[in-house]
Amino acid sequence: QLLVLEQRSQRLAVLEAENVRLRELLNSSANLDARVLVAEIIGIEADPNRHELILNKGTDAGLFKGQAVLDAHGLIGQVVEVGAISSRVLLITDAMHALSVKVNRSGVRSILAGTGHPDRLSLLYVPDSAEIAEGDLLVSTGLGRRYPAGYPVATVVSISHEPGQPFMTVEARPAAWIDRASHVLLVAGAPQSVAPVLEGGADGP
Repeated sequence: QLLVLEQRSQRLAVLEAENVRLRELLNSSANLDARVLVAEIIGIEADPNRHELILNKGTDAGLFKGQAVLDAHGLIGQVVEVGAISSRVLLITDAMHALSVKVNRSGVRSILAGTGHPDRLSLLYVPDSAEIAEGDLLVSTGLGRRYPAGYPVATVVSISHEPGQPFMTVEARPAAWIDRASHVLLVAGAPQSVAPVLEGGADGP
């Protein structure tokens, strides 16, 4: 009986933690300007070189390729493959992913690229004189029409300057709790034409 009660107690603790995360997600969705859908994460990519999630919703629920995916704290990635009842999301941490961001404090724009590490992103081609500091929040710009503008993406965690180099090295940590999310928000809207994930044009380096 003690074992059964302990197991039930542990299960209740798990459910309570899950409820807290769901409340955070729903509170976040109430603050968004856009209409959103909620989906559950039902799988992850087994290949360590690919940072992808599988969701339990697809075209039957209105999901489409290129759709932005968030948690309660920031952008997670985008839908890259859609079936009738499930879909696949490429995470912003994937080494093949990049998007246009700006420093929320100063407005400096740059390209934020995945590094293949779950908690590290890299800003590309940041001039050595750019107004950026550790702790700065990076938000999406909306350029390239891949992601809506104004969503938290990452926080700058380190900056280094190499003598004689025109660009500084800037690393950031994702705002989203990617490794802890169980449910996500998808920004609803009309499907858009899908460009390469490593954005070109206005988003490119």
